[in-house]
Amino acid sequence: MKIIPRPFYIDKIENWFNRNTIIILTGQRRVGKSYLLRLVREKYIHNRGYNIIFIDKEKKEYDEIKKYEDLNQYIDNKKVSGKRNIILIDEIQDIEGFEKSLRSWYEEEDVEIVVTGSNSKILSSELSTLIGGRYKEIYIQSLNYKEFLIFHNVEDSDESLKKFMRSGGLPGLMKIGLNDNDVIEYQNDVLNTVLMKDVILRNDIRNVAFLQNLINYLADNTGKLISASNIAKYMKSNSNPVSVGVILNYLRYLSESFIIRKVPRYDIHGKRLFENNEKYYFQDIGIRNTLIQNNRAFDIEKQIENIVYNELVFQGYNITVGQLSGKEVDFIAQKKGEEPHYIQVTYLLASEETREREFGNLKLIHNNYPKYVISLDPYNDSSDYDGIKHLSLRHFLIHGL
Repeated sequence: MKIIPRPFYIDKIENWFNRNTIIILTGQRRVGKSYLLRLVREKYIHNRGYNIIFIDKEKKEYDEIKKYEDLNQYIDNKKVSGKRNIILIDEIQDIEGFEKSLRSWYEEEDVEIVVTGSNSKILSSELSTLIGGRYKEIYIQSLNYKEFLIFHNVEDSDESLKKFMRSGGLPGLMKIGLNDNDVIEYQNDVLNTVLMKDVILRNDIRNVAFLQNLINYLADNTGKLISASNIAKYMKSNSNPVSVGVILNYLRYLSESFIIRKVPRYDIHGKRLFENNEKYYFQDIGIRNTLIQNNRAFDIEKQIENIVYNELVFQGYNITVGQLSGKEVDFIAQKKGEEPHYIQVTYLLASEETREREFGNLKLIHNNYPKYVISLDPYNDSSDYDGIKHLSLRHFLIHGL
């Protein structure tokens, strides 16, 4: 199989080599974490100065590595003195007590450690206690639009963007193809695997029917403010009463598996975070689309908003939802130590009313920080409206802000 590089992530990984840091790749299953480990292996395996120790816990040949003692023994047998040993472990959370082994091998001067995990509990308080700040988490997402073009060998165009918006960015689709029925079947398989392994079994969930209803609800309400109390009222009205506590737990479990990402609200004037009513976005827009299936054509604005959110995260921004005098700014995007960017997302600026609503909310922010409206209007380099930039979605996905 042809190896297609993902240099954005490989550069991030290599940036932390030789810095006495354990590198942990986190993210939803099937977004390419294992593939990245293989890319690292292929890059260094023929370099005589390096020795590669590779463990994939999803392969049966590694079934005997169940506890950290087994892991230590395996590494002991494979480690080579006089070389730089790169230890690569896929789905390390399946090894009981793995954090004890990482702490031990971290102390070795001739070792680099890169591991993957599909549940944020991998960064639990116990792991933090044992290895402190000596790890770097790198969040891996499914393909963004530019990577999608490379993986599927297509040119940037309105038609390619439509395919991306419909199918999403799971790397495995490169082998499956982009036929709608095949895509949906594959996405359902991935979703069911994530729910079973990283949500249901890991958290001993009994009310599986509610879990499915909850994730369907989140898909249908992507980009809307969500509160556990409102979900409880909704479920009660459908003769399926569930407590607020259970709902909060299930939302946390879904977030820990990286299926969804929670985005808090931020008071622009008061400069503080709100403690309730967040938004949730899906890590992969294709999986989100599959959950709502026949309703896709009627919620294109939700798709665009989710795609913009994912791209902002890919570009390294921390994201909040802006609240301003009863009005909402879709995203406040800010990198550490840099100025904030205010962003509105809409389908098309087809009417003066829409234009006034989207640009008007941003005009209420009385500072000189950059402000943008992103829409699906035809591709343009960018235009300016009272100091607010208008970007087409394609332009944003290719060039950024």
